[in-house]
This record gives sequence, C-alpha cells and structure tokens, in this order.
Amino acid sequence: MWWKELFFTALYAGYFPIAPGTAGTLVGMAFYFLECRILGPYGWIANVCLVALLVWPAIKLGDAGEEYFGKKDPQQVVLDEVMGYWISVLFWPFNWKIALAAFFIFRAMDMIKPPPIRKIQEKKGGFGIMIDDYLAGLYTNVFMLSAVFVLRFFGIEVL
Repeated sequence: MWWKELFFTALYAGYFPIAPGTAGTLVGMAFYFLECRILGPYGWIANVCLVALLVWPAIKLGDAGEEYFGKKDPQQVVLDEVMGYWISVLFWPFNWKIALAAFFIFRAMDMIKPPPIRKIQEKKGGFGIMIDDYLAGLYTNVFMLSAVFVLRFFGIEVL
C-alpha cells in the first residue's frame, strides 16, 4: 500500500503542514517543467499522454486515499491538484508565464469552486475527490485561452 500512498499524496506533498493542496499543485508544476525540459517543444505531448492515461487510475487512487485515511476527501490526498494543474496546462507549450498563470488561476478556481464544481465535489469516493479539480483545471485552461485571445485582439503579445 506504500506505493499508493506515495501517489495519492503526490510524493508525500500532501503531508505538508501548511496548504497541502498548494504543495500538490507545485509537484504537478515541477513534473510539467521536467517534461518540457526533457522533451523540449514536445513536452506538452507527454502532458497530454499523462492526463489521458491517469484520469481513471487517479480516481481509483482517490478511493484508496479515502480508505487509507478513513474520511471523505482527506487533505493529504493531493493527486487531484497534480492532475488539475496538468489539465490547466493541457496543450500549452512550456512557458514560465503560462506555467505561473496556470498555477495561480488553478489555485483560485480550486478554492472558489465556481458552479458546478462545488456540487460535483460532493460525490463519493475518488470521483468526488478528483472531478472538482479536473473541472477547475479545465476552467483554468479555458480562462487562460480566453485571456490570450482577448490580449492578442488588443495587440498585446503574451507568449
């Protein structure tokens, strides 16, 4: 079971005493940086593959996390933040501006939980743990895409 704990706590970042969700998001950002550093302009492809391959296993690990800690959506389970961040930067080539914007916007979306995220979070098990962050990541990605579009419309290049 130790390997499941390693994953659902995002390399034990979930045990960080202050803001474990933010620590989990930083783990996701670090992996995204490494993917892009190692694979260069093709790093985003690795991110797409990881998200596609891990959506369902992450939900199952969320189930294992609830069982391990004996409560609904334990704060130590931060794999959802990793996945949410990766969805935030899905299809984006690495750029520090994008990486940092995604970090801050995703954290805001995860805390604010705009509709229907808050309602969906009430679902049981790993699905309830993961789906709100998947949606927060999707909202972040769409928000960033919209912001880049609007800024470019006004002649402001951001990338």
